[in-house]
Amino acid sequence: MTAPLAIRAVLFDLDGTLLDTVLDLHAAAVGMSSDLGRPAPSVDAIRGYVGRGIPNLVKRVLAGTMVAADDPSPPPADALASFRRHYGEANGRHAALFPGVLDGLRSFQGLGLSMGVITNKAEAFTLPLLQHTGLRPFFEVVVSGDVLPRPKPDPMPLLWACGRLAVSPTQTLMIGDSRHDFQAARAAGCHVFLVPYGYNEGQDVRELPCDAIVETLADAARVITRA
Repeated sequence: MTAPLAIRAVLFDLDGTLLDTVLDLHAAAVGMSSDLGRPAPSVDAIRGYVGRGIPNLVKRVLAGTMVAADDPSPPPADALASFRRHYGEANGRHAALFPGVLDGLRSFQGLGLSMGVITNKAEAFTLPLLQHTGLRPFFEVVVSGDVLPRPKPDPMPLLWACGRLAVSPTQTLMIGDSRHDFQAARAAGCHVFLVPYGYNEGQDVRELPCDAIVETLADAARVITRA
């Protein structure tokens, strides 16, 4: 970028962008695997599987492969119920803010920008997690994966959030960590920054033609101005 990006709102992905939640998700996957008499997945495996919501994470854990999420059929009901039960117990227990997140959010807030969260995580887990980590007061709108008919990478959640914030998508920035965030933002007509440290399902986000790669949210705030 050669000049500051003038915007009115910023939307953020949650897992992998604001918060490192892998250890909580791993605990739930281990509990589910134990319930089903299956071997426990590694933390690294879970890190690779995150990104398309809990049902797809469950399918990937059960199959031991990323491509399981491409199957449109739902995961077994008992497995999904087990995962949700264990995740409800683990949610937020080990979650940690990525470096620069708090400074970045405060900087965006200081610029007078509206802010929201767009996540594929179910609302029953999203809202408690934001409360537990102290992030909830920053956001005027939170769109979880089960609130609307179509989650990311569909643009619907971003467009809905822009409507709630009364801003144009062209004056909105999406910050995420994966191709799903990139695809959703581009389809919605939003600007998009990507962070390189998150859960990108094995794809280096530097290969995507986004507006910028930012090492931290604090770095992102330095190249933003209010429109």
